[in-house]
Amino acid sequence: MPNTALLQAHFFNKSKGVFTTDFPSNPPVKFNYTGTPPKNIMVKSGTKVAVLPYNTKVELVLQDTSILGAESHPLHLHGFNFFIVGQGNGNFDPKKDPAKFNLVDPVERNTAGVPAGGWVALRFLADNPGVWFMHCHLEVHTSWGLKMAWIVQDGKRRNQKPPPPPSDLPKC
Repeated sequence: MPNTALLQAHFFNKSKGVFTTDFPSNPPVKFNYTGTPPKNIMVKSGTKVAVLPYNTKVELVLQDTSILGAESHPLHLHGFNFFIVGQGNGNFDPKKDPAKFNLVDPVERNTAGVPAGGWVALRFLADNPGVWFMHCHLEVHTSWGLKMAWIVQDGKRRNQKPPPPPSDLPKC
């Protein structure tokens, strides 16, 4: 079990041994996500986070896979609401599917259902500095690793930085 929280490590600039900032922006290995899974799924241990400069416009496609069987996943993002701009069945096609995105009146949520054997596309503005957890709301899936953290860097103004932790903050 960790003895330093991600936010604590980030705030005090002591991430060594707690997390690395090399969370991949694309799948490291591409395969037919909704077809026959690869024999080696290359599972790695470690805590990697994605770092975003303040006010970054984020577009994120969450793709279900058939690695353990196609299943829907309610993915929740702490600290933000996002817009669900698209969703579909099968593998996301970056050349064709964005043309079908709803950019006029997309629904705003903080949890999105990734359909079984499908995908969902989200957009949000990273304007809330700190460390934010994103995870599947099926608790067993979180324990299997269906989770990640975003670090949103501080903005330039005083009101674009998180306040310091309270002096009586309990230890991890």
